[in-house]
This record gives sequence, structure tokens and C-alpha cells, in this order.
Amino acid sequence: MNDVMGGVQGGGVGVHGTVAAGFEPVRDAFVRNFGERGERGAAVSVYRDGQQVVDLWGGAKDVDGDLAAGDAPWEPGTAQIVRSATKGVAAAALLLLHQRGKLDLDAPVGDYWPEFKARGKERVLVRHVLAHRAGVPALDRPLTPAEALDPDLAAAVVAAQAPFWEPGEEHGYHAHTYSWLVGELVRRVTGRPVGEWIAAEIARPLGLDLWVGLPEAEAARAGRLGRIDPPPAPGGPRVRPKRNVSEAYEDPASLTRRAFGAIDPVPDENDAAYRAAALPASNGVATADGIARFYAALIGEVPGGRRLFTPDTVALARTEASAGPDRVLVVTTRFGLGYMLHGGASPLLSPASFGHPGRGGALGFADPDSGLAFGYVTNGMNKGVTADPRAQALVRALREAT
Repeated sequence: MNDVMGGVQGGGVGVHGTVAAGFEPVRDAFVRNFGERGERGAAVSVYRDGQQVVDLWGGAKDVDGDLAAGDAPWEPGTAQIVRSATKGVAAAALLLLHQRGKLDLDAPVGDYWPEFKARGKERVLVRHVLAHRAGVPALDRPLTPAEALDPDLAAAVVAAQAPFWEPGEEHGYHAHTYSWLVGELVRRVTGRPVGEWIAAEIARPLGLDLWVGLPEAEAARAGRLGRIDPPPAPGGPRVRPKRNVSEAYEDPASLTRRAFGAIDPVPDENDAAYRAAALPASNGVATADGIARFYAALIGEVPGGRRLFTPDTVALARTEASAGPDRVLVVTTRFGLGYMLHGGASPLLSPASFGHPGRGGALGFADPDSGLAFGYVTNGMNKGVTADPRAQALVRALREAT
């Protein structure tokens, strides 16, 4: 590994860490993110065949931090909320339960959660939940932030919700309701809260700096995140979303707005109580290494940890289960069981890749064909949902390196 500690500058920000020979394009792209794409604080990690080949970080721990004024810098153990990148970890919980023979993907959700058999949801299958085909991406009445953190109350509201389309017939991104669908299935099958199960069965055995429900003992490691407005692209104006997409987000009656507004008002993601709760669709906290190592373990062994997915389970994750116009995101999306697949809405490394972005920046994925696994976290949240320009610059550089 080549040590880049101390001297590499991007927009006046020192970038630190190591890269293996041949992966220098990733380092260069990471540095340019600070100078050209408005990065405030971030980290990126890449594994190849279970071994770390990129480990880089830079900037301030907090989005509003000022290094010149002595505010805390980003350090190797700095963690951030990764928003919907958490969904990839949540999906692993259900797929591992299936792999262990405890959950049938073709069984109705109501077989495990009887209260869910209401108002036309009797035929919702477990695989429909993973593929965003369950039909309940929004709620007739949004939950308050306090209600959203109560898993029993939130699960009861989802169970009573009528579907917005015939379950299994179409797909639409379950931005928030995925938390309570997955969380309640895990609890009904295992008898344990989803955050505890993920910690015991995934994070601790693999030594991951990754939590769904941040423990108080680790809270100081998590930086503040917030909204950023990136500078215009060199040589031209900012790329704006298509009119139909922007209109969907602006229309209070649209399914898009209602899905992303299932918690209203928007919770304070820097609040300790929010971070301590377990919302497996949106509030996982992780380091870049935690995300990359997680994906590396899905497709192979990592030092000090076992492989999580069998080849058959990897096939479930990466085989297309939903494709086409997304009822919520409006654009065309592709999903395997629980994971976004390579496509225009979320470009990954190759058609073999599977993973999940987080709205505003974070990204994690595995690419079984190349043996690569990738994790990127940031404290600066852009407007975009699935294809952040900083993450995409790193993915393009990784493609160049390999």
C-alpha cells in the first residue's frame, strides 16, 4: 500500500490514507472531490478479494467544521449516517434468515406477521418487500419523528395501510416504510429487534464499524451532516433533474413526495435519539471501511471474518426482480432482492454489481466478477437520491483502475 498521509491536497484540504499500486485513480478522484465538487468531509474504502486496497479520508468531521479554526478533522474512525445505504444491510438480514432456512421468500408476509393481512395486502410476499413491490411506500397519515422511532407503533400503522397498487404488479421505492417492513419481519422471525440482530449476526462477527441504532459509547465518533450545494460543473451549468422528476418531488399529492414524507416533519439526523433508534431504511451509521468490508464479506472472506452470502444468495441479491418505471422515484430503476442493480439511475462498477446508495451521497456495493467491494461516506448531503456526482467520480476512477 502506498502511504499518502500528509501531502495530498484537494481544495486546500489534506487527504490521508493509503492506496495499493494501480488504485491511484481513486485517490486522485477523491482529492478532486474536495476541490471541484464541494466535498467537506468524507472517506472511501475499497476491498479486492477480501483485502483492503484503498483507505482514504479527508476534510472536517462535521459538515460545518472549519479546520483552520481548529475544528475536529475527519479521522480513520469517523462515522456518518449513510441514509438509504442502510437498506443494503437491512436486506442482508432478510437474505441471511432465508439462507439459514428461517424465512421463506415466497411466503406471504402475513404468515410471519398476521396483522399485516389487511386491506388487500394478503398476497404481499417477502420477496415483494425486498424488491420494492409491496405497494406500501407511503402512509395515509405520516408519522411524527417520535412515532417513527417507536417500532411497535410504526409497524402497526404499516400493517393497517392499504396498498397503493396491486402488490407484486408494479414497483416503487419504499424510502421509509422499508424500515418497518424489514424490521418487523426480523423481529417476528427471530424475536429480536432488527438493530440488535444486525449487531450480533453481521457487524460484530465481522468487526464492522457499522450500526443500525448507534450505541451511546460510539456516539462521539459520528460527525454532523448537513446539506451542501456543490459548485457548478466546470465549463457549464449544473445538471438539473428532468422536469417530471422535479415536479413529482414538488407536488405534495404525488406518491414521490408522500413516500419521502412518510416521516413528517423531517427528523433531525444529528439528534442523538434519532441516531440511537433502529431505522434500517435510513439511519445506519458507518465508516467507509464498515460499508466496504460489509460488501466484501457478502461475496468472499475478509480477514478475521467469515463470508456472509453463499453463491446462491449472491445470485438472489443480483438477479433482477424489479425493473422499469419506478412509481416513487419516477425514473427507471432496477432492483435485485434488496439491492439496487447497475443502471442509469444508479451506475455501479459493472452489470454484475449490486449495492445501495444513500440519498445525498453515501454508496456501497459489491462486484462479484472483479472481487471488488466499495464504501463511500460523506457529511455533505447533495440533492440527488441515487447517483451522487462525488460517488460517481470515485466509481469511474475505480473502473479505470481495474
